[in-house]
Amino acid sequence: MLTSLPSPRVRPAEGVGAAGVSADRVAPGTPLVDPHGRQHRDLRVSLTDRCNLRCTYCMPAEGVPWLPREEMLSTDELLRVVQVAVDAGITEVRLTGGEPLLRPDAVDVVAGIAAMTGEDGPVEVSLTTNALRMPQLARPLADAGLARVNISLDTLRPERFAAMTRRDRFADTMAGIAAADEAGLHPIKINAVLQREVNDDEPLELLRWAVERGYELRFIEQMPLDGGRSWQRSEMITGAEILAMLRDGVELSEVPGRGAAPAERFLVDGGPATVGVIASVTQPFCGSCDRLRLTADGQLRSCLFARGETDLRTPLREGRDERDLTALIHACLAGKQPGHGIDDPGFLQPPRPMSAIGG
Repeated sequence: MLTSLPSPRVRPAEGVGAAGVSADRVAPGTPLVDPHGRQHRDLRVSLTDRCNLRCTYCMPAEGVPWLPREEMLSTDELLRVVQVAVDAGITEVRLTGGEPLLRPDAVDVVAGIAAMTGEDGPVEVSLTTNALRMPQLARPLADAGLARVNISLDTLRPERFAAMTRRDRFADTMAGIAAADEAGLHPIKINAVLQREVNDDEPLELLRWAVERGYELRFIEQMPLDGGRSWQRSEMITGAEILAMLRDGVELSEVPGRGAAPAERFLVDGGPATVGVIASVTQPFCGSCDRLRLTADGQLRSCLFARGETDLRTPLREGRDERDLTALIHACLAGKQPGHGIDDPGFLQPPRPMSAIGG
C-alpha cells in the first residue's frame, strides 16, 4: 500500500517557520523581491498531486504516494493564501497539479481567484492540464474567468501516446484541446517533452500540427523531477538539439523581449506563428525568475528545485493573520538562491516529484 511522501519543511538557514515570524518585519506594500533583486509576480498553485495519466518521464507505472486528503488545503484555505499573495504583489496565478482538473471544485477555485484584484488590476488565472476533463469543463472554466491553458501533448500517434502515458486516452486529450479552443481559452499552448528514441522523430510533425491550428508549441527539456528518479542528463534531449531538429524543416528567428517568460520563442518561417523552447537544464533562466509555488498541502516553494519549503498550512489552521502570512512569504523569498544548481556537483533532486510540487 502506498504511503504519503514526507513534506520537507524549510530549514532555519533557508527561511523562517511560523513560530519565528514577526509581523513587524514586513511593512505593508513591500514588494516581493528576493535577495538577488528579482520581483515576484507569478504564483503557481497546485490543486492536487493526483493524476489520471502515468507519463513515463513523470512517475512509475504504479504511481507515487498521494498526499493524505486531510493535509490538502481546503478551498477556503487555498483562496486565503492566494489573496494574501495577491495583496503582496502577485498578479498572475497558474493552476497546476498533478492534474488540477481532478480537484472536484476546480471551477470554484478559478472563480474565486479570478474575482481578486491586484496592484495591476484583475488577477490573470491560467491552467496547465492534460485536457482529459476539458470536454466537460472548458466552458464552465471560461465562464468562471479562466484566461488561457497550457496542455501537455508529447505525440500525435495514439499508440505512442498510450505507451508514453500508460493510458489509452489520446482521443480524450484531442477532444479536450478542441473544447478549450472552442471555449476561447487562448492562446492555447501545447507543452511537449521529447525523449530519446521514444518520440524524437516528431518535433516537426508536432510543430506543423500546432501551426495549422493556431496553437503555440513549446518543447520542454526533461527535468530531474520524476517520481521514479530515473532521470539521466546524458539521455535528455537538449534545447539545442531540439532547435537543430526543427531547423531541418523550418526557418526560425528569435523573438526579442523574453522578459521573465520561461520559453525562448522563435518565429516559424517568418511568423506570425511561433514555437518555444524551455531549456531549464542547459540554459536556465533563473536570473529573471519571478515565480513562487504553492503545493496542494500548503507549502510555499521559492524554486521548482528547492529542497526546503515554508509551511503556510499550519499558521493558516492556527488562525494567524494576513500580516503573519505575508511575513512568511517574504521569509521564503529571503532564502531563494540565485539559481537551481543542476550543474553543481552537489545538486540533489528535490524529495518531492513534479506531480507533488506543481509545475
